[in-house]
Formats: sequence, structure tokens, C-alpha cells
Amino acid sequence: MPETKTVGRPYLNQKSRLLKDFDKTVKKHGKKLLISHYDSNLADTIVKKSRHEYENLISEIPDIGGKKNSSQTNLIMSAQCLALYRSLKSHGKNAGEAGQLIYELEEAQLTSVPRWILLLVGRWRFTKYSLNKMKKQAVESQNRRYPEDIVFTFLKGDGKEFDYGKDITECAICKFFHAQGADELVPYLCRTEFAVSRALGLGLVRTITIAEGGKKCDPRFKRGR
Repeated sequence: MPETKTVGRPYLNQKSRLLKDFDKTVKKHGKKLLISHYDSNLADTIVKKSRHEYENLISEIPDIGGKKNSSQTNLIMSAQCLALYRSLKSHGKNAGEAGQLIYELEEAQLTSVPRWILLLVGRWRFTKYSLNKMKKQAVESQNRRYPEDIVFTFLKGDGKEFDYGKDITECAICKFFHAQGADELVPYLCRTEFAVSRALGLGLVRTITIAEGGKKCDPRFKRGR
């Protein structure tokens, strides 16, 4: 049996950087969106409360192996979304409203990046190096060394229906949000992946997600679709 690593909370020593990243995201793009939906006073209040929520959440983000795990970035970003959701919820907003704002926030961040960079990143996702790295991570995930990590298998496509895909049987974000009592927001986070797919040209197609009650998530990617 593979050794299961004891779960730690390794993000506290990165707190200053994580808060700086949060400020860049929420103050630069999020506040404008909040003002477009609500008044400026409420927007200011939500931004401040969100930052406080995020500062408290940093110690709760689970250890899934650090930078070598490509899922870490998504997990950290999901914590930012959770902080924003909790702030909105405290002002009577529901998961649907928060989900809409989070989707718009994702689009705003993508729009702020030059188009050629997005396309370059998208092409990289289909390179042999990237795919081999993904295959390796898929195999390692089966060992469940980090209990709160993603678990998935890699699928090579036929080049017609899809170029590559994943069958995800355990989702790190679902686990994290379940532990935080916020399962209802995860389906909305899943939808932001389509905004990313359009921006990068990934051609994402998906029929089922764990967040919506499925036994797995089945994303399939086709370059340029």
C-alpha cells in the first residue's frame, strides 16, 4: 500500500503573497463588477469582508503537494471564490448570484491578458511535454498520497472527437468545499472552465460533474473546437 502523506497546511508561510494576489484579483476586477451589480458602498464592504474571509481561509487550504501539483493553482483560486461567496452570502446573496459574479470575474481576468498569450498557453496544453506531465500526475494521483487531492485517469483521444481527456473520480475542490460547508457553490465554479476553454482554444466538452451529483467528471479537449 502506498504511504499516505499527513495533511498539513503549508500556505501560512505564503500568506503575504496570497493576500497580494487576492488584492490584485478582487480590487482590480472584482470591485468593478460588484459596483456594476450593487452600489459602491456595498461593493467596498464586500471587498473588505472577502479579504478578511480569505485571510482566515489560507490556513484551511489543504496540502496537495505544492507547486509540483498543477491543481494547486485552481485550489487556491477556489479559496478566493469561497471568500467572496461568504461575503456575498452575509449580505443576503445566494450561490447563483455569487456564481454569476465569479464567472464574470473569470472572464474579466482572461480579457485583461493579451490574446496571443492566451493562445500560446492553449497550444502548450496540447504539447507532448504537457500531456506527458498530465499522464504522470494521473498515475501519481491513484496513490492518494494527499487525501484531499484530485484523483483521475488520463485518456488519449482519437484526434477527431477529442485530443485528450480526463476521468476525474475525486475532486480536490469538491472535497475542500464540502469540508467548508459550501457544496452549493462548486457547480458554478465548474462552469468557469468553459470561459477558460474559449479563451485558450481548448474545445472543452463535458457531460457530467461530481459537483452536480455524478460519479465522475469527464472533460474532453479538442484543440480549436
